[in-house]
Amino acid sequence: MGSKKKIGHIEKFLKRADKAIDEGIKKADEILDDAVEFGGMAAGQAKKTSFDLRRKAEKEGESLKKKGITKINEGISAAKSAKSNVEDDLKTLERLGKLKKSGIITDKEFQEKKKKILARI
Repeated sequence: MGSKKKIGHIEKFLKRADKAIDEGIKKADEILDDAVEFGGMAAGQAKKTSFDLRRKAEKEGESLKKKGITKINEGISAAKSAKSNVEDDLKTLERLGKLKKSGIITDKEFQEKKKKILARI
């Protein structure tokens, strides 16, 4: 009978071990389900954040493009203005030359004005 008693203890031990394994598997499954759910939530949040960042980058790109066009147009205007200023300065020199030739201004006055105008060009 002693051996039957030992078998009973072993069977109880094995049943408890099986129960513990089943509980462990059940807990692992619950944890895995939670992990999958959290992973899905994280992926959804990452997708939303990516979309938001893309929209922000597109808006920023458009803004930079507009600013760039504005700066280019300002540069073109400045170049045109500089060209017309040079032309105006040359015309002024011609008029000064005529004034000097006709005796309205002296050679010294002409040279002073000429020096200032040429310094600008």
